[in-house]
Amino acid sequence: MGTTLVTGATGLIGSGVARALAARGDDVRLVLRESSSLDNLDGFDYEPARGDILDRRSLRRVLKGVERVFHVAGLTSLRASAATLHKVNVQGTRTVLEECLRAGVERVVFTSSVAAIGPAKPGSTADETSPFLPRARGVPYVEAKHAAEIEALRLAARGLPVVIVNPAHVFGRGDVYRSSTDVVRRFLRREIPAYVDGAINIVDVADVARGHLLADEKGEVGERYILGNRNYTWDRLFADLGRISGVEPPALKLPLAAALAFAQAAELAPGRSAITPVEVRASAQWWTYRNTKAKRLLGWSPAPHEEAIEATVGWYREREGSRLASPGARQPIPFRIAGFAARQAGGLASRLAS
Repeated sequence: MGTTLVTGATGLIGSGVARALAARGDDVRLVLRESSSLDNLDGFDYEPARGDILDRRSLRRVLKGVERVFHVAGLTSLRASAATLHKVNVQGTRTVLEECLRAGVERVVFTSSVAAIGPAKPGSTADETSPFLPRARGVPYVEAKHAAEIEALRLAARGLPVVIVNPAHVFGRGDVYRSSTDVVRRFLRREIPAYVDGAINIVDVADVARGHLLADEKGEVGERYILGNRNYTWDRLFADLGRISGVEPPALKLPLAAALAFAQAAELAPGRSAITPVEVRASAQWWTYRNTKAKRLLGWSPAPHEEAIEATVGWYREREGSRLASPGARQPIPFRIAGFAARQAGGLASRLAS
């Protein structure tokens, strides 16, 4: 194969894709900025290329001689401003893909997200054909990823040979920027005092990287493929994290209105707030999906879901050690008392209702 270009290669997904491409035998060129951390890029051969997804001149330079492009770069923060998320995820995607079309690359794999599909109805799952429902509005990251995917499809209609992959919430080793695995870190530091009803789909980064290569080899131009594995309610995910790590799960589940009020008050306090209203609204949705299409058409088969949790917990234990709660650590007493009271009140309300 000729040269394969990867954007966002220093992040969790991008570094996994870059390693998988090198193992496949590609000559890999990675777009790097001056500020890029290279912690994830040890142990395989690649060609560094200075560039930025918002700089057309640099993109034209790094695209010379490139046959395939994996556009993985993006911003996943729920705390970033809508303007910043749009600039990186929408404008950046448009710029990269327009330059790919101009350069005549043979194949592009665009890393979107299940966020671009939007959440499912509570208690159900979504797939690639599900409509983008109004409940997805109001979370700037979700809206930006949806708009970026529209840009990719627009350029596909103009002749760009682009295939879209939609990873779910990615766990695994190597999240040096603390993006999608930060919930595990916060769990291990007992920094999640309470939570709300909601659900999430977890997938391992190694499976996501493998799915990218399968999309390159077998995916249909203009189609999107969900790369997700196990659907978890927050109750179940925290229970599994507790079982694997030995740290007691959060004890207090709040109604959405109470959690939003808490988050709004936290934003007014000095320093970094424990949680924001946007994070509360996002966590209350059902980010639950079916991966049938990727399995059937790409031959994608993810590993057992427990491995992703075990790998993530192990990586943080190795990396942060004493800064995390030790196995056997319990939640602070006030939260345990509040959680017990909330469960008792919920049980009483159920009995009265029946």
